[in-house]
This record gives sequence, C-alpha cells and structure tokens, in this order.
Amino acid sequence: MSAQAVRPWPYPLWIAHRGAGQLAPENTLTAFRAGARYGYRAFECDVKLSADGVPFLLHDDTLQRTTPACGVAGERPWAELSRLDAGGWHSRGFAGEPIPSLESVAAFVRRNGHALNIEIKPTPGLEAETGRVVAREAERLWRGCAIPPLLSSFEAPSLAAAKDAVPALPRALLLDRLAQGWFEHAQALDCTAVVTAYPLMDAAVIARLHDAGLRALCYTVNDPAEVQRLLALGIDGIITDAVDRFSPAGAALLD
Repeated sequence: MSAQAVRPWPYPLWIAHRGAGQLAPENTLTAFRAGARYGYRAFECDVKLSADGVPFLLHDDTLQRTTPACGVAGERPWAELSRLDAGGWHSRGFAGEPIPSLESVAAFVRRNGHALNIEIKPTPGLEAETGRVVAREAERLWRGCAIPPLLSSFEAPSLAAAKDAVPALPRALLLDRLAQGWFEHAQALDCTAVVTAYPLMDAAVIARLHDAGLRALCYTVNDPAEVQRLLALGIDGIITDAVDRFSPAGAALLD
C-alpha cells in the first residue's frame, strides 16, 4: 500500500454486524451492548428515514420480520415507530426493546468511545433524500468527535447525495458483485473504502484498492477459515455476526 495515497483510517479491524445481531435483536441498543461485552469497539447498523424524516435503525423495507407491525417502515412517523417492539421476535427476554433512532445510537457509541459504520438503507424511491439527511445528521451528531462515522451503501444515489451534503464524512461503496466499472464507480463517489461480500475479496481486489489508497472490507464473515484467508490477504475490516466466536483483540477464536 502506498503511504502517500493512504487516507486516515481510524476504524478497528473487527466490526459487529447490526450490533451483535444474532445474540440480541439486530439494530437495537441491546445488540450494541452485547457486542461491547465481547470487546467490540466498532459496529455496523442500517439506517433509513421515518415518514417525518427521522433517521432510525432497521434493515428491511418492511416491519413484519422484526416487529409485530407490518407495512413499509418509512411510511410511518417516528412517534409510531418508536413505540414498536423490536425485540420480541428474537426471543421473549428481549420483548419491549424499541427501535432506536440514529441519535440514540450516536449517544451510545460516542459515550463509550466506539466507532460506527452507518449503512444507508433507504426506502425505495428515497435514495438521495436518505443519503442527504443521514449525512447531515451524522455531521451534527458526531461534531467534534475524533472518529467520524463511516457511511456506506449499496445505493450510489445515496452515497452521491451524502457526498454533496457533507463531503468530509468518509464513504464506502457496498458491493454484492463485482460488476464492470465497480472500481471507477467507487472512485467517482470519492470513497475511502469498498466493502464486498467476502467471497468476492481476493488478492487482486485488495491490491487494486490499496494501490489507490482505498481500504478493503468484507461482510458478513462468520467462518474461521475465511477469517484467516482474509487476514492473510491484508484485509482492513471484517464485519461479523459471530461476536462470541472471534476476539476483536486478534484473530483467535474465543472459547
């Protein structure tokens, strides 16, 4: 990796996916606390907008998988969303866990010195608006913080809008395939990193990214053999569900 080309990279190698989204209800503060108990200091989460423009955490476009409600989440105001049970679907012990706002997550990670990867997960049709609003809120919520949130998305319009709104916030392009022009696409969006599905990441991809001063990350890596392969290649970030399996202090498996 060319030292002259490298941008600052303050983020830990290990990143807990959706908080610790298998041990606890994904994208909730309880999940973040679970990941922190295993020593994780960086977290990934999905953020979209309520009908009245409040950024909140939810992966799916609809509510039915992770709450008792149904329908498109982004069509409901935050006052309704904030009252939903986002924990009971996981197990009875988490019943009543609320959907968190981005503001509440920012308070948690800043208070504890954690880093955050915000995946911009727009309701279809709101790609640009979601990117713009999330970037502006992130700028406000992390103002004065040494480690800004990393904004990532599969949606180029979301990243482009985030770039236009707050150019200083770092961005990462998410990829589930390496279509023609993927590298040029990341460069056009002035990304700091590219995050691929882990089977796509190999020595050639990492070399191309590193030679251009970009960082290489992978999702969602739960297999020890894949972890060792990626570490040997020089990966910069590993997003995992298996916070109880991998120690963020190193590559060792937890007992």
